[in-house]
Amino acid sequence: MSGIEIWEFRSTSGHVTGTDLVGYHVEAADGHIGRVDRLSKVTGSKYLVVNTGPWIFGKHVLLPAGTIVRVDQDGRKVHVDRTKDEIKDSPEYDIDKHDPADSVYRNAYVSYYGPYYGGPV
Repeated sequence: MSGIEIWEFRSTSGHVTGTDLVGYHVEAADGHIGRVDRLSKVTGSKYLVVNTGPWIFGKHVLLPAGTIVRVDQDGRKVHVDRTKDEIKDSPEYDIDKHDPADSVYRNAYVSYYGPYYGGPV
């Protein structure tokens, strides 16, 4: 898979601009991981922050919008193409300390997720 911009929704995802995904369930390639707690709508920097609840002890994870393969508006679910382990191993997200707009922080996500989509290694 190549050519996916990780900070934008895929045109094939079914995401409708302006739709608030907060509260939607998030499904990894191999099962449920949590609910959308926050959504960035900034062009070129779109992502979800997912509250994982008991799955990884109430932590939050950041998922770039490009990981989303399908938005089920009726079922209020977001489907991503990464596995639970891939998401669990992603850069740590601390909702109180990290700013995804910060270039160093953002580059950690590009380095981690980019290779899955034909980006930098």
